[in-house]
Amino acid sequence: MHIAQDPLSVEVTLPREDVALLTVEGYLDVDTATEFQHHLANQLHHGRRHFLLDLSAVPFMDSSGMNIILRVYQEARELPGSVHIISPTPAVRRILDLTGVSITVPVSESVEEALERVDAHPQGPDRPEA
Repeated sequence: MHIAQDPLSVEVTLPREDVALLTVEGYLDVDTATEFQHHLANQLHHGRRHFLLDLSAVPFMDSSGMNIILRVYQEARELPGSVHIISPTPAVRRILDLTGVSITVPVSESVEEALERVDAHPQGPDRPEA
């Protein structure tokens, strides 16, 4: 029986009522992506519109993780809301850059920088201001 060397840990905090900060630790791959997706779906269900994904403790991410990030990005845009990736490790940043995900989903170096981007575009980055 295969036991995961690095099980996924996801800690959810709420910097604001409509903002969920998900601090992810461990490998974000086909074995752990469903757990990550459940945390995001739960926050969507509770009315969060902006998602800050701290990937600073994720040494590896495969297409399963990227697909979930892109899916929540699409769902958040329709709310309207936003998704921000925070401090990806060099290996994860390389994957995001190679696949073009970092062009679509903003990458910030800190939670504060991501929150500033949320404030600058409260309706999402592609939405006109109301």
